[in-house]
Amino acid sequence: MLRGEPSYVWRAGQQRRLQLILAHTPALRGRMVLVDGCGVGTYVQKLREQGAEVHGLDIEFARVQHPVVALPALVCGACEALPYPSGSFDVVLSHEVLEHVQDDRQAMRELVRVLRPGGRAVIFAPNRWYPFETHGVHWRGRYRFGNAPLVNYLPDVLRNKLAGHVRAYTARALRALQLQLPVTVVAHTLIFGGYDNLVARWGAAGSALRSALQALEHTPLRAFGLSHFMVLKKTE
Repeated sequence: MLRGEPSYVWRAGQQRRLQLILAHTPALRGRMVLVDGCGVGTYVQKLREQGAEVHGLDIEFARVQHPVVALPALVCGACEALPYPSGSFDVVLSHEVLEHVQDDRQAMRELVRVLRPGGRAVIFAPNRWYPFETHGVHWRGRYRFGNAPLVNYLPDVLRNKLAGHVRAYTARALRALQLQLPVTVVAHTLIFGGYDNLVARWGAAGSALRSALQALEHTPLRAFGLSHFMVLKKTE
């Protein structure tokens, strides 16, 4: 479970994130888009429905070999060495990927490199202050999948013993990846999840909890959200 699992189905949580992407990018019809870390291609498929020419890259060969539907222009490769010329794309999406790569600073450089001037990078990444580590932990020689409470609140030396296979970012740490890169921050906030599993399990109570948590995005308590949502614009 070094790299986590991609989205295999499309539910309310994914649709909500798609709407965020569309609200912070130019109209996509005719645009060149890259989904960097595309998994089995769910976001590739949905962005193509917007009229964009969408390419997808993932490090796991099996995922690009067997996408959710037949999708051309999926390739196997590493985020730190994108196999595209500089200035190839109008939009690059990195959805919960930076936390898994070997070198997140180099991956960020590559995101920016392949953007055209004026292009936008849309980034979702885990928030260090979310009360749960959602990628599981290593404990007593075993990997234990599931939500582990308060792990990310530990000092790095302890946190990394439990969850060294995945990063979680403070706002400062995420912005530090962009130092000396030709970008400006167009948007940066924190969002809560879709909690689709809770809604499926608890029905109306789950829906009420989801609405209450997502309402916190409009308050200072968004600092405890699940993920950073950041949009960068390439300046040159």
